[in-house]
Amino acid sequence: MSLYIIHPIVMGSKVFDKGMMTYQHGYGTPYTIPIYCWYLEGGEKKILVDTGEMSPIVSTEREAAIGGKIYTFEQGLAKFGLTPEDIDIVIHTHLHNDHCENDFKCVNARFFVHEKELERIHDFHPLDFRYLEECIEDVEANGQIEVVTEDREIVPGIRVMHTPAHTEGGLTVLVDTAKGLAAITGFCVIMDNFEPPKEVRAMEIEVIPPGTCVNPRQAYDAMLKVKQAADILLPLHEPRFAIGEPIG
Repeated sequence: MSLYIIHPIVMGSKVFDKGMMTYQHGYGTPYTIPIYCWYLEGGEKKILVDTGEMSPIVSTEREAAIGGKIYTFEQGLAKFGLTPEDIDIVIHTHLHNDHCENDFKCVNARFFVHEKELERIHDFHPLDFRYLEECIEDVEANGQIEVVTEDREIVPGIRVMHTPAHTEGGLTVLVDTAKGLAAITGFCVIMDNFEPPKEVRAMEIEVIPPGTCVNPRQAYDAMLKVKQAADILLPLHEPRFAIGEPIG
């Protein structure tokens, strides 16, 4: 069995209301989230989960808020002796722009994307303005996209699970590590979503859906499925991983 080490690399950030993460909770609380690209080290292929922002805002205030350094795509990969051209596989949790702005730089990569994400990026609702077609036009034109239609293995030790919580085609990435099964969530949440405060748990609510979700009940169920499946939870925007320490 192939085992991997997961390296979170901050390649962007957002400053907004915490309620954007935690459905019906946390409104009015200023919050800064990191935007990650995850490097999966261990197999024969050079694999990333998402590619982050193309031109991230880098400031001492934002880095202090998330507790880690913010990199450009090239800087983040260089930490591991990599260039964009070295990447063999990119797995997309979803296709909102902050998760795929550097796709065009990975000219040798195969991109794994759920069919629903491809549908939506070309035909999105006005409320879902985070889809920007130009982010994937190059890799689509080059025939680099492999469409995912069901839960499946990508390579030994890495598989994806369809979790329509934040978007219709969200893919949670399940990674075998020496410390157990890790789940990089296919939806935009922080650890508070999986570990609600006691006043929320007192309402018999086990998880909090993403602040922006397709359907809150469906999102709740998808989150429970991930929580029950994984030994290690890696919420897509949790600040505690911004320090960049390897996971697994």
